[in-house]
Amino acid sequence: MTARLPAPAALLGIPLALFAAFFVAPLCVVALASVFAGSPGGFTLDYYFNVLADGYHWDVIATTFRIGLGSTVVCLLLGYPLAWYLVRVVRWRLWRRICIIVLVVPLFTSNIVRSFGWMVMLGRNGLVNETLQALGVIERPMRFLGTELGILIGMVYILLPFVVLAVGNTLARVEPALEQASADLGASPWQTFFHVTLPLTLPGVVAGAIMAFTLAVSAYVTPALLSGGRVTVLSVLIFQQYSSVFNEHQGGALSIVLLVFTLVLVTLASRFGQPARSSR
Repeated sequence: MTARLPAPAALLGIPLALFAAFFVAPLCVVALASVFAGSPGGFTLDYYFNVLADGYHWDVIATTFRIGLGSTVVCLLLGYPLAWYLVRVVRWRLWRRICIIVLVVPLFTSNIVRSFGWMVMLGRNGLVNETLQALGVIERPMRFLGTELGILIGMVYILLPFVVLAVGNTLARVEPALEQASADLGASPWQTFFHVTLPLTLPGVVAGAIMAFTLAVSAYVTPALLSGGRVTVLSVLIFQQYSSVFNEHQGGALSIVLLVFTLVLVTLASRFGQPARSSR
């Protein structure tokens, strides 16, 4: 007698239970804390009014999403050519594997270690300032630490591998014959790229952009270390509400606001990655 395979419900039971315990339940706790103050009044939206009616919170929100969008754009501008090089230019498989290993290995290092490394490199006497001065680009050291530019540099370094892998995976599935056919029909390399290659790789571009953006706006370690307390983003503000002020209600409201804003932008961005439907 052959043993019966477990039912699909049994196979999905453990993953669904873990998902509910470690994602759904904490999210519900945060959401409930943001609308219930524990007072006799019970339900309240005062914490959301405190966030949305305060100019300081809007400045923090703008800073958070400005850094997130800037990091995403820079990652796309750097990641697409790098993915193109790995997929279209590199022919030696060993060299391609070495490049991918070099790209992925930093992901196995803690963000804290990498952020401390950038603190040393971006300091007044760090490698970046010394290199720029040696090249004659600047006359005196620039201040990177404690600025949005310093945070953006650290975020791009951390997020670039995600964009390269997402774009490269999509680019590898594009048949080179399509690009050759476009060239045979008289299209220039730029016309081939914008009308053939880019539309076909757009799902990978959008996927990489979504990963980079969501990780950037929710990052805590890199902004906290590279800002030196001079630049405040939502993740740092949320941490302060929970750890310093001990106001889980205000922290919950800030968390939900960050989640909602991120979901709205991600939903809008995901529409660009969907193939156009032809109308009949």
